[in-house]
Amino acid sequence: MLRIKRMDIFILQSFVPLFMMTFCICLFIVLMQFLWRYIDELVGKGLGVDVIGELFFYAALTMIPMALPLAILLASLMTFGNLGEQFELTAMKASGISLLRTMAPLIVLMVCIATGAFFFQNDVLPVAQTKMWTLLYSMRQKSPELEIPEGVFYDQIPGYNLFVQEKNRETGVLYEVMIYDVSKGFENSSIILADSGKMSITPDKTHLFLHLWNGESFENLKDAGAGNMKNVPYRRESFTEKEIMLKFDSNFNRMDEQGMRNQYVGKNMAELQATIDSVTVRVDSLGSIYGTSLREYPYMGLRVYRTIHTDSGSTVSKRLPDVVIEKPVNVDSLLRGSSSGVRLSYLNQGLAKAQRMRQEYEYKSISMADDLKSIRRHAIELQKKFTLSFACIIFFFIGAPLGAIIRKGGLGTPLVISVFLFIFYYIIDNMGYKLARDGKWEVWEGMWLSAAVLLPMGIFFTYKAVNDSAVFNKDAYLNFFRKFFGVSEVRHVEMKELVMEEVDPTVAVQRLETLKLEVAAYLQKNPAKQNYMDYWLHGYDRDELHRLRDTIEGDVEYLSNSREKMVVLKLMDLPILRSLWFQQPSTKPWLSWTMMVIFPLGLSIWFYGRKTQMRLREELATVTKVTDQLIELIATENPQPTDNTIPTDGK
Repeated sequence: MLRIKRMDIFILQSFVPLFMMTFCICLFIVLMQFLWRYIDELVGKGLGVDVIGELFFYAALTMIPMALPLAILLASLMTFGNLGEQFELTAMKASGISLLRTMAPLIVLMVCIATGAFFFQNDVLPVAQTKMWTLLYSMRQKSPELEIPEGVFYDQIPGYNLFVQEKNRETGVLYEVMIYDVSKGFENSSIILADSGKMSITPDKTHLFLHLWNGESFENLKDAGAGNMKNVPYRRESFTEKEIMLKFDSNFNRMDEQGMRNQYVGKNMAELQATIDSVTVRVDSLGSIYGTSLREYPYMGLRVYRTIHTDSGSTVSKRLPDVVIEKPVNVDSLLRGSSSGVRLSYLNQGLAKAQRMRQEYEYKSISMADDLKSIRRHAIELQKKFTLSFACIIFFFIGAPLGAIIRKGGLGTPLVISVFLFIFYYIIDNMGYKLARDGKWEVWEGMWLSAAVLLPMGIFFTYKAVNDSAVFNKDAYLNFFRKFFGVSEVRHVEMKELVMEEVDPTVAVQRLETLKLEVAAYLQKNPAKQNYMDYWLHGYDRDELHRLRDTIEGDVEYLSNSREKMVVLKLMDLPILRSLWFQQPSTKPWLSWTMMVIFPLGLSIWFYGRKTQMRLREELATVTKVTDQLIELIATENPQPTDNTIPTDGK
């Protein structure tokens, strides 16, 4: 029977508050990004707070697919980072509880969240997107709020340009008013000048009422002119008071949602699949019709293919020419027998016919391209129903192990890592989306590209976290590159205050003499200069080198117990032998012969490998030299007793 343990409740209590907090923060950030993108279409139109709030509500629902994966990544990083920083993960592992068992309640929670995200994408998101885009397009169509600036032309009234030199904000009176009326066309424009005026909106907010004083009006009367007159009549009028009514709808009119509901953003899975199937059938049928007409089109009045009916009732196109032509027709000979005018007429007719056919097929290709684009957009929206759920699970299996590895809580390091990973995911996902949208990749390939890239990353981090691997240990990577490229290491030996094993000078000298013999044998076995073939087939025996290195390290460990300071200091002159891949690149004949055949690469490796071998010989020569010096120091500090002693009894 499945039982919820106290540890599971503890993990859930640690994760859920952080998840709710990070989700709200991420949703607020992406909502601000939406606001910055469409701020120009919202400001200055006199929209009510209720309309703006409704738009933000639907926009927030629409932005959930972007905020949810980032929130899961950040929350899982912070949760397991806090547990690792406070050594709670260490205590759990010490109690025999593995990391996967610790993650088990959150894995169940992630499955539930992914399931909820799927139903949200299928049932809630289409409705939210329909209402959001309908509101946004309605706001775009709304006329801006009437706010006449001073000293510049105002062109937000359709068909009119209005200029006001100065205005009294307390009384609303406008001074030095200039109105350009181009509602009837530029050639029939009119100009109104007035010393002052006042503006107001009709109660139904559909017209703009202007009350002007002391001015003149000029109007072109080109329509009243007869024929192509050079002089266009006009009309001039002076007035002391004039009232003008301009059409200006300042109401907010909602568009019908049905138009947006029929788009791909407003459909669920069943509707998307039905649209894909219907458009695919239409594309296939049109393609078959276009192909049949192209095959059966008569050239020079003759058809090569013809549609026939079979016994089964189906129709097929077979090669049944109207006239069998035994040899090609010499078209040039037909033109030579005609006059130049007839030939020119034939050529013009042929050119016109070719242009008509080209335009016809271009139109057909454009219509087919639109249908194919519609199929891709619907297929992309269909794949999005699944990719969000999968992204939530992947980001959890990236964030939780990564938090257990870095062991840093709070908002500092987890936030930086989360933003970096999410930007990487967003770039990959957007690239795959564009490739699928443009038809360069299959839709499923483009939409699942980000998941295919991040899934190995999640598996890698989970594996490393479960096995307590040092993924972010700087010293591990430095040691790897140091060993691979042969960077020298410095030996450090210190005098021991407490010696557990005294150094016997005779044993020390014997060990050093044995080391000298082993070094000499290794140098003799591995020649100083290896040609290209010997290098790839033999190289320097790395197994023997490992044993020689162990011998040196054992002697150093033994002599480091010495009480003689000069001996301990001299031990630091012994180099640390490096076993590099370049010294013996291959022990398998097939790989050696393959690299020899790949001459440019093999030659480059041979040059660098010879360099590492010469360094090794220099280090071994240094070992021999330091060994001799150590033998001399031990002999000096510990002289052997002689038999030239004087008897004390007088005999």
